[in-house]
Order: sequence, then structure tokens, then C-alpha cells
Amino acid sequence: MQALIVIGHHDPDSLTHALARQVAEGLASAGHSSEIADLASEGFDPRFGPADHAVHRGLAEPPADVLLEQARIDRADALVLVYPIYWWSLPALLKGWVERVFSNGWAFDYQSGALIKKLRGMKVHLIGVAGGDTALFERHGYDEAMRVQIEHGIFDYCGATVLGSSLLENSEGPDAALHLRTARALGEQLFMPARSQIA
Repeated sequence: MQALIVIGHHDPDSLTHALARQVAEGLASAGHSSEIADLASEGFDPRFGPADHAVHRGLAEPPADVLLEQARIDRADALVLVYPIYWWSLPALLKGWVERVFSNGWAFDYQSGALIKKLRGMKVHLIGVAGGDTALFERHGYDEAMRVQIEHGIFDYCGATVLGSSLLENSEGPDAALHLRTARALGEQLFMPARSQIA
């Protein structure tokens, strides 16, 4: 099995990047392969521009960089997004990747006014790296807001299945390195039956 690990962080020395590498190592130790999409170092342009708008309106084919990303996803058995949580959501780099890549005609479509979910069968795991703790997210409803906008609003809208969503809290504290073990275990268990996976 193969996973596409998408990193939404600009700093290669960040905890986010280290977590992605641990997911990849966990996958390898379980006999699976992975491809890492480091959006920042690869120079992916997250800006939704006129060419993307033309795709949305059904007037043009996707630009070459979008086709490349869609092909990466098509090759994968699972998609793992690893990202810092900025303002209780995806960082702009990753949000723009979603906006451009999950395009009308590829991720979803409309026929006779009905939504067609075109990514049925896609498996997704989300790893959000948070500065705050779980209690903060729950107290203010940020956890539910993120679930609705990301899990439901993006992936369910396209028909994908979110296998799990991991909130790695207190990422700027002294115990942040403990998250590396969690990420490796996630990689090891990613393709196990659902009941065996970590939350």
C-alpha cells in the first residue's frame, strides 16, 4: 500500500516535518511505501487564480501543477495531511492546495443539479499540530468547528473517508517530542483494520 503524505509547513526543521518523516518511517516498517509532498520546498502556488476559476466553471483543463498533484493522489491508497493549526484551521499553503487540487470535475461534479462525490474510496488521516491543549479546543468549540469545516466540508463533500484525525497538542512545550512516537505508530497502523488504528 502507498500513502501520500502532504506537509503544510514552510520550515523543514519544524516539528510538522519531523512528524511527517515519522509517519513515513512507520509505514516503511509495516511494509508500505509513501511519497512526501513538501508543498513549500516544491514551490506549490496555493493562490486560486483565473486559471483555477476557469477549471471550476468547466471552461478549461487544470493547470499542469494541479494535474501533477491530482496524479499523486490517484497513485496513493491513503492521503495523510500533516500541518500546524493556524487560526483553528489549515494553514494557507495547505488550504490553497485543497482549493486548487480538489477541483470541480475531479473531486466533485454536478449533474442535473445533484452533487456527485468523485473521491469515494479515498482514505484520509489528518494530523494537526496545535500550540494549545485539547481542553482549549473543546472549551471554545474549535475542535467541532475544525471537524465540520475540514472533515465534513472538504473530504465528505468529495466522498472521501476520514480514517482519523489526530490533534497533537502542546506542540511548543517540553514534551513535544512525544508526538514523534505517535506519528510513527500512526504510520505503522495506517493500513490496519479500522478497529486497530490509533485515534
